[in-house]
Amino acid sequence: MKTGLIETQAIASPSRRNFLKVTAATAIGGGLLLGFGLPARSEIRDTLTTGAPFAPNAFLRIDRAGKVTFVMPMIEMGQGTYTSLPMLIAEELEVDVDKVAIEHSPADDKLYVNPLIGLQMTGASTAIRGMYVPLRQAGATARVMLVTAAAQRWKVDPSTCRAENGAVVHAPTGRKLGYGAVVDAAAKLPVPEKVALKEPAEFKLVGKPHRRLDSAGKVNGSAKFGIDTRLPGMKFAAVAASPTFGGKLVSVDEAKAKAVPGVSQVVRLDDAVAIVAAHTWAAKQGLAAAAPQWDAGPNAKLSTADVVAQLASASEKPGAVARHDGDAAAAIAGAARKIDAIYEQPFLAHATMEPMNCTVHVTKEGCDIWVGTQIPGTTQAAVMKLTGLKREQVRIHNHLLGGGFGRRLEFDGTVRAVQIAQHVRGPVQVIWSREEDIQHDMYRPYYYDRLSAGVDAQGKPVAWSHRIAGSSIVARYNPAGIKNGVDPDAVESSANHPYELRAVHVDWVAQEPPGIPTTWWRGVGITRGTFVVESFIDELAANAKGDPLAYRIALLEKNPRARTVLQLAAERSGWGKPLPAGQGRGIALCTGFGSFIAQVVQVSVDKDGGVNPAHVWCAVDCGIQVNPDTIRAQMESGIIFGLSAALYGEITIKDGRVEQTNFGDYRVLRINEAPQIDVHLVKSLEAPGGIGEPGTSCVMPALTNAIFAATGKRIRKLPVGDQAKKEGIA
Repeated sequence: MKTGLIETQAIASPSRRNFLKVTAATAIGGGLLLGFGLPARSEIRDTLTTGAPFAPNAFLRIDRAGKVTFVMPMIEMGQGTYTSLPMLIAEELEVDVDKVAIEHSPADDKLYVNPLIGLQMTGASTAIRGMYVPLRQAGATARVMLVTAAAQRWKVDPSTCRAENGAVVHAPTGRKLGYGAVVDAAAKLPVPEKVALKEPAEFKLVGKPHRRLDSAGKVNGSAKFGIDTRLPGMKFAAVAASPTFGGKLVSVDEAKAKAVPGVSQVVRLDDAVAIVAAHTWAAKQGLAAAAPQWDAGPNAKLSTADVVAQLASASEKPGAVARHDGDAAAAIAGAARKIDAIYEQPFLAHATMEPMNCTVHVTKEGCDIWVGTQIPGTTQAAVMKLTGLKREQVRIHNHLLGGGFGRRLEFDGTVRAVQIAQHVRGPVQVIWSREEDIQHDMYRPYYYDRLSAGVDAQGKPVAWSHRIAGSSIVARYNPAGIKNGVDPDAVESSANHPYELRAVHVDWVAQEPPGIPTTWWRGVGITRGTFVVESFIDELAANAKGDPLAYRIALLEKNPRARTVLQLAAERSGWGKPLPAGQGRGIALCTGFGSFIAQVVQVSVDKDGGVNPAHVWCAVDCGIQVNPDTIRAQMESGIIFGLSAALYGEITIKDGRVEQTNFGDYRVLRINEAPQIDVHLVKSLEAPGGIGEPGTSCVMPALTNAIFAATGKRIRKLPVGDQAKKEGIA
């Protein structure tokens, strides 16, 4: 199913007042630190349910009982956002973060814009990076107004008052007023344009570990995910789409489908069919009875080999230049030695634990949608385009996400559910089976990389050339993001790798796989780019017969943060200490999203070629730490996610369709296979960086470099699990 370009066409450009007031644009670790203008109070629409009299900005509501409600601009999908972001508000507002109520923000790309992206979006490891200053400003603004209101009631100078644990205290007399007692007066005050924020030394919450605020609800079952939606009279739909890319529906046996008890309706679409029933089991049984028949379409014979052949051919041609320092071609030609390599990385599915689902109720008056989405505003715009409804008629009821990883940065599932709901009277919940989910995902692209390096007589690199061939997500998602023919995501971590080299050439060749939809996958550019760069730099170290750690350090003289994490990870791992035969340690560095991550993986390789990661050491410098527990958890989850992909993750195509169907053949790391993980955090006062994706990015090359250290065999094509056995690397 094509998603089109609705993201950039249907969303009104945020006004200067509502969006970003750029007070600084300082490059930090590849990102931008932007000033942020809070929306004016008069522009906040009545879209929330609290009824609180004090709403100084889009993020805060305080009622007369003193209850603080934080309107969450991001969504929680397991990454800890619903703890770390309230900590920022509570830090400046001087309230107990455990007592802050949280509401999902409504769909609104203006009020709840992610300032690093320009849309209401949770992704790209931007939650803390993007909201660190805006949310602190929001809390500080409310605090100043509440203190001013209390001071006016007491007829004292506001400088003699302070905020403390949800109340205003007059220091000389000890008088105290809870926030609820002054909200009405505060609501009448002008919103200050500038407020002073705390210095890090004054933080009471930020930087200290804090328990997850969303854990209790997930344990006792009260937390609501999209799949938990239940409405009066709700029906359930099972859906099947064409098994081949670009195929069409030919026929279904409606009579047999409707003969299944509970089945009420068969909905035919061009490339899919849905069976609507009183419950999910009846819908699934009805779908099996319907036995849909398909026209396989133009890609009926497509295979993975075809895709790879197209990429290989494309990679032989010059691409759009992403970086050109010096004359790499000449330097390589004149170098003492030339080293070449080709790297391949497969299509990957997301396989989120909560299957894709969406509940929709379409009426003459509007369309209500219950879903977990990373892009509520963009999803709303897509439904507006499909239905012709006005913005206020399309209501997105967002929920917690049972896994995102980029899959829920797309609105294809919601659009499909609305298409079905347009034929159904009353609300209908559409759930994709695990098989449908995996076989109709939007995949991490297949990438094909050609690298060459020239080295001197001592093996030190004098030039580096890197050509990337692959799909462009940015060209579809945000065409304006393509500059001079270059997809910035496709070349991430390749064009901006941290190593000092005199001559570097990086170019990119766009090559779209026929009919196969691609999208983000817990990163994309940084995950695939880090694997290639860190693998190839390891190759150069091996060619020079040098230590992989020392080789990297020598190329990082001007990058102290990168050097520090590398040295810390190595030290913690016992780098350099001998290991038994068949075991090895590998190291890798990831710089991206404003963070610096280094990891060492220790593996053993058995006689049959089985690869067993035993231990991972991780060093993290992500600038100011909001909740250290979240950072550790993100690193641990990213490492497991990355190891799963590196060892087993692969979507293959045969006869125009995906071969994998479930976790039996699209494997994830099992509990007994998980390594011991040690995460070490570097204290820093640098601007906060992102942590959602770097852990996944770093562990993949650290793993394959460890395999080389253990066996002397280089892995240039992922996944390694089957390849290790086929090639007998033991």
